[in-house]
Amino acid sequence: MRSLAGCFCMKQVRHKPGYEERIILASETPFTVNEIEALYDMFKKLSSTIIDDGLIHKEEFQLALFKNSSKQSLFVDRVFDLFDVKHNGVIEFGDFVRSLSVFHPNAPEAEKIAFLFRLYDLRQTGYIGHEELKEMVLALLSESDLSLSYDVVESIVEKTMMDADSKEDGKIDEEEWGEFVTKNPSIMKNMTLPCLKELTLTFPSFILNTEVPD
Repeated sequence: MRSLAGCFCMKQVRHKPGYEERIILASETPFTVNEIEALYDMFKKLSSTIIDDGLIHKEEFQLALFKNSSKQSLFVDRVFDLFDVKHNGVIEFGDFVRSLSVFHPNAPEAEKIAFLFRLYDLRQTGYIGHEELKEMVLALLSESDLSLSYDVVESIVEKTMMDADSKEDGKIDEEEWGEFVTKNPSIMKNMTLPCLKELTLTFPSFILNTEVPD
């Protein structure tokens, strides 16, 4: 997943009503209060890209990942759906922080593995089937502007199913997925965004001025 943080410049953030939520979010995620202040500034910029209503819509989310907002991507749709915790078609600030926290370098590996499983579980059945895996492989190739022949893609999917489906029932459940990812850690490389650990360093114009110490 491309870094959402790198495209934004931070300005001083003044505390507004609801500031206590930042403290709660810091207690529930690997982010510090100062980092959440920085994320709030980022969120405000994202949520006002197209519709200035304090919510991130799919078009705004897509624009954050692709300069050309018309580019359609199953990958983006799936990530948006997972960030849209309330399933109401928008991303609220709290959900944005909690969902983004799984990409933090300090987030537990188990949470990253579970998020990735849900990403591939397109039909939300509790397991990953052959066709779901194939759809996501094709989506990730498209997102990276790569193109492989049908035979090569099919070979990748078949090999993955063979390696991951230890119960040999034609599908990959969450337990099998965890074992497979542990044996193939490269699958997790995009589940960590180092910049999330350096938000307040990346944006030196952001003034650390919170009332609560980290």
